[in-house]
Amino acid sequence: MRVGLTGGIASGKSTVSSILRELGAVVIDADQIAREVVAKGTPGLAAVVEAFGAEMLTPDGELDRPRMGALVFGDEAARRRLEGIVHPLVFERYAELEAAAPADGIVVHDIPLLVESGRAAEFDAVIVVDAPVETQVERMVRDRGWTEDEAHARIAAQATREQRRVVATYLIENTGTLEDLRRAVVEVFEDLTA
Repeated sequence: MRVGLTGGIASGKSTVSSILRELGAVVIDADQIAREVVAKGTPGLAAVVEAFGAEMLTPDGELDRPRMGALVFGDEAARRRLEGIVHPLVFERYAELEAAAPADGIVVHDIPLLVESGRAAEFDAVIVVDAPVETQVERMVRDRGWTEDEAHARIAAQATREQRRVVATYLIENTGTLEDLRRAVVEVFEDLTA
């Protein structure tokens, strides 16, 4: 079974992903793959440098993620240009990992921008992790050291809560404790495996 997992920034999607992995799902993480495909020495990083310039590199030749993030989350055209480079490489890697998963397993595709990429219909089920905007902002300021303006800019660059909720087969509200979240994830996983 192919399951899409998504949620807004700082919604708790990564925690849900970890719990699903603990429960036995094969988790394919888009963010991890997105980092892999632009790692030092890859054709992906070379394409990013060609498109955006060598100033997007750290002194040791890695992608300067904070600098790139500051650029693309404030400039729609730049973000689309970056996605045009990274997304095809990510999809290729996804296909490889999915082909290697057990045929009878639950394969969870952890995709932050699932709704934005228009891919929800590709999955047998979609899990959406949701939290109110105020909660997301509070978490980004507290946990990532961002300003409220930076947090709101990241949220504005993503699909709205309503757009994500509309594609949800399963909606997990992450406004309680970690134990509450774990209980909700276990319920969803048990339903998926039933």
